[in-house]
Amino acid sequence: MTTYRIACIPGDGIGTEVVPAACEVLEAVGAAHDLEFRFTGFDWSCERFTREGAMMPPDGLDRLREHDAILLGAVGYPGVPDHVSLWGLLIPIRRAFDQYVNLRPVRVFEGVPGPLRDASGTDLVIVRENTEGEYSEVGGRMFSGTPDEFAVQESVFSRRGITRVVDYALDLADERGRSLTSATKSNGLIHTMPFWDEIVEERCAERPSVSWESEHIDALAAKLVLDSRKYDVIVASNLFGDILSDLAAGVAGSIGIAPSGNIDPERRNPSMFEPVHGSAPDIAGQGIANPLGTVWAAALMLDHLGHDDAASDVIRAMERLLTDGPRTPDLGGGATTTEVTRALLDLL
Repeated sequence: MTTYRIACIPGDGIGTEVVPAACEVLEAVGAAHDLEFRFTGFDWSCERFTREGAMMPPDGLDRLREHDAILLGAVGYPGVPDHVSLWGLLIPIRRAFDQYVNLRPVRVFEGVPGPLRDASGTDLVIVRENTEGEYSEVGGRMFSGTPDEFAVQESVFSRRGITRVVDYALDLADERGRSLTSATKSNGLIHTMPFWDEIVEERCAERPSVSWESEHIDALAAKLVLDSRKYDVIVASNLFGDILSDLAAGVAGSIGIAPSGNIDPERRNPSMFEPVHGSAPDIAGQGIANPLGTVWAAALMLDHLGHDDAASDVIRAMERLLTDGPRTPDLGGGATTTEVTRALLDLL
């Protein structure tokens, strides 16, 4: 039996409801594949911040480093500014562990009512650069509290950072046997995006097996709505990938089922897996949160750990559940988190 140490950070809001559900699924599929998961819980959250003045303790990253992977629920809650909660937990983890790929698969599942007339067949992956780009600490404010106050926020793009995320996306596109689309805005951002475009072209020239194109982010956003089935792998900067992946999740019918992985492809550090949805304070505590985003994130974790058969079992169970029900309210049903989790376990 193979044993994995998993750090569980439920976080805030519905994160405390969906992470336990995903852990149950991991235990069930693990039993069928001779896998054991040893979960360690961490109460790092906005509640902790209000109590102790920090999202996690000073040695938090060292404690996480001992684990094989991290399962995160959600971060953020009213009363704690978003930049405090994210920069106090999520972003330090991504950067300390060099999780430079944010992987966000998007599928339209049979039985999931979406907002578009017909997006069936959509099956794409957004590869988002995860450690630099527009989400930089470089900048500041001057003349605070005066009529002359201003803020400066710098984007940081490095050749190394762009190259490695584009290479990852090319590998994925090659594996899937389809195509790569690069998101850019070089007609408006005069330095960073032409630099991005140049490196994308260089890397793609060395991979003739992959067809590719470049799209301006505004046009790409519109085309994702008009014909999401056209796209396979999309590679984008930190900000562009963040926005596109939420848009694509909406096209797929519910952000409640969308997963993501914060990945160190070289496996030097633990990677972190989480649902795309936030802490959803409007429904927290009601027992109606959709656990499938976190369950799918757990499947991404299984795949990353080298157990693609176990991951496929989870996805197949999700497919059947989404086709036949039960469903939580975000998918038009009336089931609770517990009922959906139980049905998924029965399918497994």
